[in-house]
Amino acid sequence: MYATRFMDDQFSLSLFGDEAPIPVLVRREIDGPDWLKAYDADVPTEILDLRDRGAVFIVNHSGGKDSQSMYAFVRRHIPDSQIKVVHAVLPEVEWDGVQEHIESTIVHELHTCRSRRTLLEMIEERGMFPSPSMRQCTSDLKRGPIERTIRQMGDKLIVNCMGMRAQESSNRSKLAPLKLSERNSKNGREWHEWLPIHSWEVKEVFSMISLAGQKPHWAYEKGMSRLSCVFCIMASKEDLTIAARHNPVLYKRYVELEISTGQVMLMPSKKHGRLTLEQVTGVPAGIEEKVGVHRVIPIRDARVIAEEVEEFDLEFC
Repeated sequence: MYATRFMDDQFSLSLFGDEAPIPVLVRREIDGPDWLKAYDADVPTEILDLRDRGAVFIVNHSGGKDSQSMYAFVRRHIPDSQIKVVHAVLPEVEWDGVQEHIESTIVHELHTCRSRRTLLEMIEERGMFPSPSMRQCTSDLKRGPIERTIRQMGDKLIVNCMGMRAQESSNRSKLAPLKLSERNSKNGREWHEWLPIHSWEVKEVFSMISLAGQKPHWAYEKGMSRLSCVFCIMASKEDLTIAARHNPVLYKRYVELEISTGQVMLMPSKKHGRLTLEQVTGVPAGIEEKVGVHRVIPIRDARVIAEEVEEFDLEFC
């Protein structure tokens, strides 16, 4: 447990006419390194006002480093009684032990949700993989189920906390760290979206986890730079290669989907064009050639091509 969070949740009560008492958190001094105190000081006053109004802060937790550090940071400023944690389960395609890892690093109940279809079922039904411009994997498998779960919780003043960081991509650098969600603010709900660690660097993310007395998910020790779907359409060559080596059964399933759909998982690059997973990673999936089955791209030079693919212009999802 993070030792330098609020020592206790102290409240004073204010009465306004005949209205019910409104809890106001008495903020206490928080210890920590200078870089963390600087982020403490930058927490928007709007967030502190929402906290004092009794808002419920929903932490979206993928099990990755950003979610883990965000949760620890949110607890520095928000009383535990106003925090809930939700995780979108990704059957078959998320790293082993994700849910167990989340539960071992939080003190709250973990609310889980999932889409009616898995990612692999979606690919099979559509005959194609998600793409950066059509990311059903995010909208249908994560955002949709999570927002539905939040609505079902019944809270009326909501701050939806997400772990996107500006350092991850040019698109994420343009996101507003705090905004009102007009789409979700209806039926008596006031819904805000907050990116608590938007300006953080990756080294600070890992430092926050260490300060909390915790370790990140085991996949990072294997060399992964991020944690989401094991094989993400936005992943780097390095991450895909590590994933292929540590998840051979799932890797084979993705390669089979490339063959059966006639599509490749990754968007073509300007330098190398259209490449299969085997070509990108240089890791054979162990699939025997079958009569009448045409691979999208021959894989005889997979290792050679993989050595030439030095860098992908792919953004984090």
